[in-house]
Amino acid sequence: MADLFEDYPLGPGWDEMFGVPGEPRPTYEALHATLRPLAGSELRIRAEVLARAFLDQGITFALKGVERPFPLDIVPRIIAAEQWRQVEAGVAQRVRALEAFLADVYGDGNVLKDGVVPRRIIVTSAHYHREAAGIVPSNGVRVHVAGVDLIRDEAGEFRVLEDNVRTPSGVSYVMENRRAMAHVLPEVFAQTRVRPVESYPGMLLQALRAGAPAGVDDPTVVVLTPGVHNSAYFEHALLAREMGVELVEGRDLVCAGNEVAMRTTAGEQRVDVIYRRIDDEFLDPVHFRADSMLGCAGLLNAARAGNVTIANAVGNGVADDKLLYTYVPDLIRYYLGEEPLLSNVETYRLDDPDVRTYVLSRLDDLVLKPVDGSGGAGIVIGSQATGEQLEHVRQAIMIDPRGWIAQREVKLSMVPTLIEDRLRPRHVDLRPFAVNDGNQVRVLPGGLTRVALPEGALVVNSSQGGGSKDTWVLPEPGAPEESWQQDTFPDEIAVIPAPRRPDPGPGQSGNNQQQQQQQQTRTDGRPPC
Repeated sequence: MADLFEDYPLGPGWDEMFGVPGEPRPTYEALHATLRPLAGSELRIRAEVLARAFLDQGITFALKGVERPFPLDIVPRIIAAEQWRQVEAGVAQRVRALEAFLADVYGDGNVLKDGVVPRRIIVTSAHYHREAAGIVPSNGVRVHVAGVDLIRDEAGEFRVLEDNVRTPSGVSYVMENRRAMAHVLPEVFAQTRVRPVESYPGMLLQALRAGAPAGVDDPTVVVLTPGVHNSAYFEHALLAREMGVELVEGRDLVCAGNEVAMRTTAGEQRVDVIYRRIDDEFLDPVHFRADSMLGCAGLLNAARAGNVTIANAVGNGVADDKLLYTYVPDLIRYYLGEEPLLSNVETYRLDDPDVRTYVLSRLDDLVLKPVDGSGGAGIVIGSQATGEQLEHVRQAIMIDPRGWIAQREVKLSMVPTLIEDRLRPRHVDLRPFAVNDGNQVRVLPGGLTRVALPEGALVVNSSQGGGSKDTWVLPEPGAPEESWQQDTFPDEIAVIPAPRRPDPGPGQSGNNQQQQQQQQTRTDGRPPC
């Protein structure tokens, strides 16, 4: 009975299950009681069933050249209703402020004129695209989908780690994790009321349809993917299927007269809304990379003419810039007249000479991040870095201080995780997904919990050896049954064409999509559109 939690140590971060050794917090009491009678070997067998199910569905990734099932830890993470209220309100507030900022920075620029954000921060951002200036979406929404990465600090307080409003990925794993857990741990679900996550495709489709061009009552929505070799193709296919819309590639689209159509067996059909999963630089070869075969020439002109909606909007990446992140609390006050409900992690702007001097004197105490990095790439954790790594990042900062930020090293909260046949604490973060339909920002009750599997590791991305957990949000006390009833899934899980190397990050990197373009070949004999 004691095998699973035998000698379970409390780690350096906030342990979400235990306040003191052996005594679970109220949120975890039911889960703890259900897991304790299970032997470690039995839980390991169930974990292997999870891994086989993911492998059969093609939910895999490559780590050091070896294709593996995407790691889903069998112990869920639980968030109490009152904690979720804070997350939900804080994420929605942040999305509203970033929406106002993007409309302003690509419009009148009052935030720059009033000195809230220095103009140099915007014009030097790699993801600020002048090509998007003046494009006004029909319902004013640029951030249809947002993924806001959160951590819990040493005191258990939720803090924002970064914003993702370009092409945030990972929601497919939220849904598939829940589906798989319901099959392998049914007795745990029987003891715990959990808010469902299966509503996400409907939420997304509603928001996409609401953003259709003016005068279109029954819009045609498509999901635009780079193709089967893309690391997030599994997600693209899943969302298209669940929403009941077409999954298309750039070669399936044609632009003429500032209108977009897709090629079908019955001829060309007009497209009104494009949920694109292609980075800006590859989306339209007329305005961005002329050699791109992943997008379609003319998309941006069609959007400017008001004949198609691109979700998320082109140019949103300026709000993902990690230097701009440091200004978001000020943006909330400026646009909304409110105090931030979720705090940032303490961050240093290295373009300030005095701050830079201070940071360079204590690199071994801080976390250094490139402002346009994603997927954990380029991050240097000072306390775990070698002298050579610290010297390398020192030189990089001296050459390009605008390209880096420094943050206090936060000991991310910890959740029990199955390691061999024992439960051990491992660091986690959380990516809630918010959907904006123009009237309200809705936050899916759950999110992608990513877990750093190596002991002591703080980088949670799968490309760095991390995995994920199913995230359970408990309902409000006294909530009606329909608000917490279990997700309903078919007994048989459909198999989707296997993706490659899923890594839920802020979006797909340019390098990833460039490699995808090199792999993609034309079979119709036509030049790229």
